[in-house]
Parts: sequence; structure tokens; C-alpha cells
Amino acid sequence: MYQAYQTQQLQALTLKFSAMLQEEEKAAAHIEDLRNVLRFHEYRYYVMNAPLISDYEFDQLYKLLERIEKKQPALVTPDSPTQRVGSSLNEGFTTVQHLVPMLSLENSYNADDLLDWDRKARELTGLETIEYCIEPKFDGASISLVYENDLLVRAVTRGDGVEGEEITNNIKQVRSIPLSAPFSEFGIKQIEIRGEVIMSKRSFEKYNDWLTAQGQGALANPRNAASGSLRMKDPKDVAKRNLEAFLYHVSYYITDTNSHTHTQYLSSHSGSLEMLWQCGFRSPQQEKQVVKGIGEVIKHVHDFEEMRDTLPYEIDGMVVKVNSFALQDRMGMTTHHPRWAIAFKFKARQATTVLRAIEFQVGRTGAITPVAKLDPVYIGGVTVSSISVHNEDYIREKDLKIGDTVLIERAGDVIPQIVQSLPDLRKGHEQPIVFPKHCPVCNSELFREEGEAVWRCINIECEAQVVERIIHFVSKDAMDIKSFGEANVRRFYEAGLLKDIPGIYSLDFNAIAQMEGFGKKSIDNLRTAIEASKQQPLHRLIYALGIRYVGETTAKTLANSVDQLLVLADMSEEQLQQLEDVGVKVAKSIRQFFHNKENLHMLRQLEQLGLQFKNEKKEMAEGGNLSGQSFLFTGTLSKLKRSEAEAIVEKHGGVIVSGVSSKLNYLVVGEDAGSKLEKAKKINTIKIITEDAFLQLTGM
Repeated sequence: MYQAYQTQQLQALTLKFSAMLQEEEKAAAHIEDLRNVLRFHEYRYYVMNAPLISDYEFDQLYKLLERIEKKQPALVTPDSPTQRVGSSLNEGFTTVQHLVPMLSLENSYNADDLLDWDRKARELTGLETIEYCIEPKFDGASISLVYENDLLVRAVTRGDGVEGEEITNNIKQVRSIPLSAPFSEFGIKQIEIRGEVIMSKRSFEKYNDWLTAQGQGALANPRNAASGSLRMKDPKDVAKRNLEAFLYHVSYYITDTNSHTHTQYLSSHSGSLEMLWQCGFRSPQQEKQVVKGIGEVIKHVHDFEEMRDTLPYEIDGMVVKVNSFALQDRMGMTTHHPRWAIAFKFKARQATTVLRAIEFQVGRTGAITPVAKLDPVYIGGVTVSSISVHNEDYIREKDLKIGDTVLIERAGDVIPQIVQSLPDLRKGHEQPIVFPKHCPVCNSELFREEGEAVWRCINIECEAQVVERIIHFVSKDAMDIKSFGEANVRRFYEAGLLKDIPGIYSLDFNAIAQMEGFGKKSIDNLRTAIEASKQQPLHRLIYALGIRYVGETTAKTLANSVDQLLVLADMSEEQLQQLEDVGVKVAKSIRQFFHNKENLHMLRQLEQLGLQFKNEKKEMAEGGNLSGQSFLFTGTLSKLKRSEAEAIVEKHGGVIVSGVSSKLNYLVVGEDAGSKLEKAKKINTIKIITEDAFLQLTGM
């Protein structure tokens, strides 16, 4: 429908209107252009399933048009995007009419919006306090299902809200949607229910892996994957996508006049969710929350936003509904949305921006990491201007070019990622990203090990690697040398006062005293912290050495296997592999580290400087009650810190492992447990226990 040149023009207009969100009079002078921009992005979203801007960016433009038309009603046209429920329909499917139009929801982004909406609701109902039902806003593809005499007779996409495409055969492939449901037990002969087809995070990941293996481009998000799957011509292909569905709204029903069993369930929204659950649907019965007053609503939606990343599926907000159906009827609806419901949208986690350059950074293991430099964009509560793009294969996979408009995403506290480039927006001046063949710091030739995606500088004296190794050595989780952070490491290195790890213990404090910002107290603190680090236990020293693949847990395993650090130099790869959590790759890396002459020279220097090379761990109680048992902790513990819990395990003779496998005996689960819990459930030999059960097990 839209040619390439039109796409470029409309995207340019998108940026123009995005820059004048607060300039309504200026935007009003070009209102038809604004409408065309919204129509274009609706088409990309609903028909093409290939959006070019994020939901939040679209909503801001839509609200701009709403404000203009509200202030200047004479500017409203019958075909304005604000005057209809939805957007265009796809060709290729039979179009059918919904029994009741599928309206959109009014959106809110902050507590003030919710307070204003509650004020209007109280004015319409005449009540001082209203009971609300809150449920997740699922990020998928909207559907409408019709059941007659307990049988599923029709499934329809949202379409334009009045009509949609019939996709009954495809919906029958979604196993969480029953082909028959006992509505007759509730006195219902015909019913239309609404819901959302979704693809779980795990299924989405597997699907994208499959697409990549087939040489196809990965999809941007689970919503697009779900929506596109519903419109596939062959239902067998739909079945392969492992789709799921939540049903959350009864829009229409006809009852048996002789039956009254439906009354208790169909007097409130929460009751209808209970009925759907009893009929075998996956309704948000367990996720919902019924509260009184908008204050409780605001608290709940903010609490839910904090834990959204622990869910196995994507949500982009919460839906708040007046719980009483009688009150809903009294409040009514506009042509666009019901007055009795509102969507509270979480902070935007996707945004578009421009990739301006690539910088290649060298890590402590010599890994070359390309970092994308972006036009700064606010997303997920922070301003993002740099994003790691991992390696050469990742750049090719995402088809990234300098000058590209890219879609980025930030999930909670997770590091931002580039979801995809938007090649439709290319203007011809974009440049390919050329991966270097030589180290950008020392100019040594780069090396890529067979089977790996990462290029490395293997020059151990490379300045960038030396600095990064020192930074890691002094860090909190390693030797924990307080007052000796990254900034000071770089300062001392550039001043010629620090050239390697042993140099930490022979710093010239007189020279440091001449540097700006270093008084007597700060120097004394630094000297004391350095001296104290010599007494750090062996496992911290092993971790601080920065051996590739050796994390904190593996470092403890290695420390507990020897009486003295240099004994590890005499262990073969086969002996190392007998240790917990040490596989072929890890054993090879450890062996290589302890057989490198420069590394051995460094270790002997550290030993002479007085660092703790002996394993002076407390002897485990003879026959400790956890002897031979392995433990892993997941989620947030409420009574212990993670480090304290792990210390208790070791004190009682148990061991800590780094991941879920058949070797794990106990998984201790705290609040907001994630993927480790799901994985452990699939291994019958793992005992899953709570923090309280763990404390009881250890006799605490």
C-alpha cells in the first residue's frame, strides 16, 4: 500500500510531530499530515505486523491529535483516526461482524491520570468510593470468541473493532482455548468473550532461534509473533508456534430464561473471570486484584510493574475496570472507549533512535566488544546513548548499519538491547559496519577461536586488557579494595604509577599525595584497604585473577579442592573436570591460565607480597548435616542475604553450584523466582524448598 518513498516521507513527518508534542497550535496547522502519519503507523502495526515506532511513541502522537480536535472541534473529520475504533483489515480472510464492537481503552501513564479518571467515574456513579478490578494488560493479539450451546463456533480478530477476520481454524490450534465449554451450566446459550493470544517468552525465544536457523530474520517481539501467526494460511503452521491465550471479558451473552445460575457470576467483572476459569479458560483469575478506591489501584499497579519481568509472558501495563456490571452500564462509553475502564501503561521500554557510530572496546580477556553509539533516547526510566552489540555475528544477524534507525528495548533493570534495524527507513547513506582485524588498542592481529562468536586480542600485554584486569582485581566481588575503583585504576595507570596487578601492593603513595584529590586521610584509607586485601580468602583471590569462565561459585569450588593455590597448576584437565561445575571448556581455560609463564610469574610475585595463597577455610563439622549436598538460591531471600545463606551451606558441609542441572540437590526459592525455578521443576531429582524450610534443614 505504501511505497518506499512514502514510507520515508511519513517517517520524516513522524519525527516532525514528535518534536512538537507540546506545540498544539503549530501541529494543528498541519493536522491532516498528522492524521496521515497515524494512519500509516496503524497500517504498519495492524496489517503489516511490522511497526516502525514504539507503542508509546504512537500513543503520544494520537493524544496530540485528540487534544487538537477537542480544542478545535471544527477540525474533526469523519475519517480521523480518533473517530473509529480500530484500523484496517487484512485481505485473505472472511470478514465478520462482532456481536458487540471491540472498543479501545483509554490510556494512562501516571498516577495523576488515574486520579482524574477515578474522579470522573465517581461523578458518573455518584459514589464516594468505587470497587475496581485490576488485571494485567497482555501484550498480544486481541481476539473475540463466540460459543453457542457450549461449542466454539467462531473466532475473530479485532480488525477495525466493528468487523474482524474469521480465524476459527487457526484459533482451534491454541490448546488453552477449549473447543467446548460448559456455559450451559451457568444458564448461558450464546456468549461472546474477548481475550488475547500471546506467545510466552520461552516460546518466542525458541521461535526466533528457529527462524534464525532457517536463515530468516528474527521477529521484534512476542506480540508481532502472535499476531502474525493468527493470520497464517495453514492451521498446522499455527500449531507449531505454541501460542497461548488469556480470556478476560464477557462482551455479550444470551441466557436461558428458566435459569438463574448465571446471576452471581455475571453481576461483576471479577465474577465473570471466575466463571471463565471454571469453564476451562485461562482467565486472569489468579492475576486479578479487587480493591476499593483509587489509592489501592495506584499502589497495586506500581507494585506489579516492579515484578513484570518475573512473568513468563509479556505485559505492557495493567487494566483497571469498575467491577460492578450495573455501574459499568450506568457509566456507558464513548465512540472510542468505555468510560468504566482504563489501561495504565508501564514506562516505555521500546523506542526508536539512530545508530550513529560503533566503538570497539577491549575487555580483560581480550574480547573485542562493539558498542553502538546512539542518539540519546529516554526509555525504561533512563536515557540510553550506548548499547553493546555483542559481536560480529550479532551485527550481521540484526542487519545493522551506521545511520540506521533502530528499535531498542530495555526490560526492567536489564541492559538495553537493539531489537532490530528498520531497513524500510534507510535513505541510502547508511554505511556497513566493518569489524576490525587488528586490536584497536595495541594493533595486534585478532583471533577467533573455532566455534566462538567473539574476536580476541591475544596479546596479554595489551594495555586495555591490563587495565581491565586490574579493575576486576580490585572490585567489590573480587579483592574488595575500597577506595580503589575504576577511576583511580585508570588515573594511576595513566600517571605511570601502576602497570600490573602486583603493582597494587607497591604503589608510590608519596607520588599519589601530589595528585589532586588525595589528602592524608584518603591515602591512609587506600593504604589500609590494600593491606587488608592480603587477608582475603583464597576463593576471592582466584575469582580476582579473572580466569576465563571462572565465576564466584567456580572460584569457591577450586579453592575448596586444594590446600594451596599453586596446586591448581599441577592438576590435569581430567582432574579439574571431576570438580563440581567444571566442564571441558572451564577445565581447559584453568589449565591454560596456570600454564602461562607470565601468569605464574605474577602469582609468585603476589605470594611474596603476602597474599593469602593457603586455603584456611574453617574445617567443616565432622559429618555436617549438609555434607555432599549441593544448593542453589534463586529469587530474593527475606531473612538472609544471599552470601549469608551460601556461607551457612558451606559451614554445614554443603556446596554451592552455579546453575540448575541434574547435579543439583536443593533449589532454595525466594520471592520473584525466575527461570531457574521453571527449569528445576522439570528435573524430578531436585528438591525445591522455601527459605524457611532451608533454615529448618540447617537447624537455624
